[in-house]
Amino acid sequence: MLMVLSAALIALLVPAPVQSLVPPQPITQPITQSDMGAPARMSKPPTRGRIVVRIPDAAPSIALPPVEGPRDPRRPLVVIDAGHGGHDPGAHNPALGIREKDLTLAIARAIREELLKTGRIRVALTRDDDRFLVLQERYGLARKLGASLFISIHADAAEHPGARGATVYTLSDVASDREAARLAARENRADILNGVDLSDKSNAVSSILIDLTQRETMESSTKFAELLHREAVSHFRFRNPHHRFASLIVLKSPDTPSVLFEAGYVSNDEDARWMATKDGRLQLAKGVAAAISMHFARASVGR
Repeated sequence: MLMVLSAALIALLVPAPVQSLVPPQPITQPITQSDMGAPARMSKPPTRGRIVVRIPDAAPSIALPPVEGPRDPRRPLVVIDAGHGGHDPGAHNPALGIREKDLTLAIARAIREELLKTGRIRVALTRDDDRFLVLQERYGLARKLGASLFISIHADAAEHPGARGATVYTLSDVASDREAARLAARENRADILNGVDLSDKSNAVSSILIDLTQRETMESSTKFAELLHREAVSHFRFRNPHHRFASLIVLKSPDTPSVLFEAGYVSNDEDARWMATKDGRLQLAKGVAAAISMHFARASVGR
């Protein structure tokens, strides 16, 4: 019995013979068409066109401009924006060879120097050379710096060559008049170059809080516009009406009081010549600086 079990156990443990791995011999008898039916066509995978698109490098972030004046960060900061620049010359007086982008930069620098003389106000320029900035970059720089006030300097061209004098614009969804609407339409196109919109298309988050904040900002901007007229009217002439409203992109910071200051009309020879002189720019700077000083003096006493 033991022998029988041992034999059975051995039979279970010894593997069965492995079958030959030699592949079967090919069939030598020819296969006729009748055996296969209709011949099958070898189908090639469809050829698909390829479009290679190079992903552009990420645009470098714009460096924040230097802040000049007192080192105390508690001091108010004014950001002055010289309108236009680079490929965008703005308005032009061909007879005098005067371009808006050159006037605005010279006026912005003059205002900066006048403010620095006070020793109480910090100042930064969005551009201090001939460069182009899209509109949202302009007020965006002011927001990043934590500006207390944003002033965009321009020198407009009017449909009527006799138009002259300064004008202050503040933000409104509804234009105060036809000229304000025309100005907004032209200035807001500064972001479009050769049919390509260069502005940021991302939608801002909409909320009641942002709406309320912007309403308060617009109210503060309006108060400064009136103050600018009151303090500066002894230094230079204003056009009537001196304060206008327009939906200007450059003024759409939700939390920084902002105005667009048209120093004069480059299309008017008298205005253009005056703004191009050192004395003219000094008078503009004195008037604007006086209004800014009064604005912050009021804020410091909670008025």
